[in-house]
Amino acid sequence: MSAAARRLDAVDTTLQDPLVGRLLDGRYRVDARIAVGGMATVYRAVDTRLDRVLALKVMHPALAADAVFVERFIREAKSVARLAHPNVVGVFDQGAEGAYVYLAMEYVSGCTLRDVLRERGALQPRAALDVLEPVLAALGAAHRAGFVHRDMKPENVLIGDDGRVKVADFGLVRSVGSATATTGAVLGTVSYLAPEQIEHGTADTRADVYACGVVLYEMLTGAKPHSGDTPAQVLYQHLNTDVPAPSAAVPGLPPALDDLVAAATARNPEVRPEDAVALLALAREARAALTDEQLDALPPRARAGERDTGEDRTGVIARPVPAPEAGEPHAVQHTSRLSAPEPPPSRPRRLRRPAPRGPLLIVLGVLLALGLGTGVWYINSGQFTRVPAVLGQPEAVAAKRLSDAGLDLGTTKRAFSDVYERGTVMGVDPAPGERIRSHTTVTLTLSRGPELVKVPNLKNKPLGEAKRILAEEGLAPGVVTSAFSTTVAQGAVIGSDPEPGTERSPDSAVALVVSKGAPVDVPDVTGETVEDATASLQEAGLKVIVAPERVHSPEDAGAVAAQSLAEGSRAAKGDAITLTVSKGPRPVEVPDVVGMTTDEAREELENAGFEVKVEKSFPFLGDEVTGQSVEGGETAPEGSTVAITIKGI
Repeated sequence: MSAAARRLDAVDTTLQDPLVGRLLDGRYRVDARIAVGGMATVYRAVDTRLDRVLALKVMHPALAADAVFVERFIREAKSVARLAHPNVVGVFDQGAEGAYVYLAMEYVSGCTLRDVLRERGALQPRAALDVLEPVLAALGAAHRAGFVHRDMKPENVLIGDDGRVKVADFGLVRSVGSATATTGAVLGTVSYLAPEQIEHGTADTRADVYACGVVLYEMLTGAKPHSGDTPAQVLYQHLNTDVPAPSAAVPGLPPALDDLVAAATARNPEVRPEDAVALLALAREARAALTDEQLDALPPRARAGERDTGEDRTGVIARPVPAPEAGEPHAVQHTSRLSAPEPPPSRPRRLRRPAPRGPLLIVLGVLLALGLGTGVWYINSGQFTRVPAVLGQPEAVAAKRLSDAGLDLGTTKRAFSDVYERGTVMGVDPAPGERIRSHTTVTLTLSRGPELVKVPNLKNKPLGEAKRILAEEGLAPGVVTSAFSTTVAQGAVIGSDPEPGTERSPDSAVALVVSKGAPVDVPDVTGETVEDATASLQEAGLKVIVAPERVHSPEDAGAVAAQSLAEGSRAAKGDAITLTVSKGPRPVEVPDVVGMTTDEAREELENAGFEVKVEKSFPFLGDEVTGQSVEGGETAPEGSTVAITIKGI
């Protein structure tokens, strides 16, 4: 493992992390902290339910109260889960426990592209393309699924110990058609922002294309195209200066690579490739236009000279990448194994051996070992080699790479896998990267695809028993909903989705519908005493809860003023109905209406919440109120009757 890889896997022992050693959400045992970012911390953990190592991305607790950040976390989980691409870091689960909001993700043991660039500087063109193509394959799948990554940079390109390249951190993902406005800040990293992101705060698939062009420039030259003392200076250059040709920094780079970078980083998004799929096609065309000598040309840093480590000198023979076979995905064909720099050799103390036949060049005196395509042979007196990276490759491709590396293919095994596609390599013994003798037999394990599990018939099973049966069958209980049933006992399963007999992959979720029993018609008990109302509801099979606080209502004091489920509603047997008790009508001040006309007095009293009764003396000739049953300024129960008197002559 390289120094960068060791840094990625290292546990920071200088700080006491409260999550390390804890069982999160009753399932994930947190073993070590891997990395800390501005929004989250990543841990290596073990899923105790499935007994597998994974990465937990846990949002900083201080941000968990911010709905925007939580929504971004959940969006990342849902978006990546829809992609299911071999070059995308997979998301298995999302959840929360207290202040900890987390994503359970695929664990990639290795390093980032940033680590590789930091340690090595510029890469050979073949290595740069071997990284770029799987990155574009991953982004192409995202673009065609309707998502934009928006934060492509070397830190988000992971290179596993098995050589597989994966894109990580879809935390800023957005739908292709959505525009993201910014207020005072631009989401993303300044060195890789497209001009339209800076100027308008919006991004579509072409913003990811621009970022990939900048990453390619950095891989080819070892430096970013724009630099400055402040972020503002870098942003200004993105807006006003074209990304320079890589050959200006590294003389001798072929024009095809200059053209590829120029197409991807055009400041006008209209002239860029429309998405990562289109850029991938251009990258393949550029590769096809280059000779093996151009692809394997050492960058300036690799030509700097020798370094002494005390080991015997090792010659390096780089074999060319074979052309894609019919029907083989190009992104898989060129997934590279970027191993860490091997310790540089000392001068040989033995006689120099003759060069082997063929057009391949033995490089003596310099060691810069990049495991590319079919791999790199490490030779010690012609006896040793390394197992090439063949995980995820079709059987025929893996067999050819082993043969090209001077290794023999042993008996092939097969096993179920929910990670590797059917027919691809899911296991290698000895493991990829191991240094072994030439002509050693290597055993491949090929994926049979996911092992399918039949959904059991859970009807009439109590919910707890149904969950236990699902776990025994290798399935997981999903969302539980309830429904009325006159045939299935309350608390037992009515049905499932998928239906019984349906085949599903292990650990797939099965949604359950649980019976609430036969429906109960809720009677109307408003106006009744609490005792009578309770008796009526209990007779119907319902429980009663009396609210502690009483309210004013037209009902008499002590009578039921309201019930939580109205008359005619349907409830399950045993459901609780909350009763609210009346304090009687609200006392209301009676307005003074003496001297008003009959109509004026009636309107005034009714607006105050009273009923009005008109009393007239005979003979009646006038229309002036001369008296009222409750004097003005006094109080009377809301809804009570106030009589007004109109006397005659």
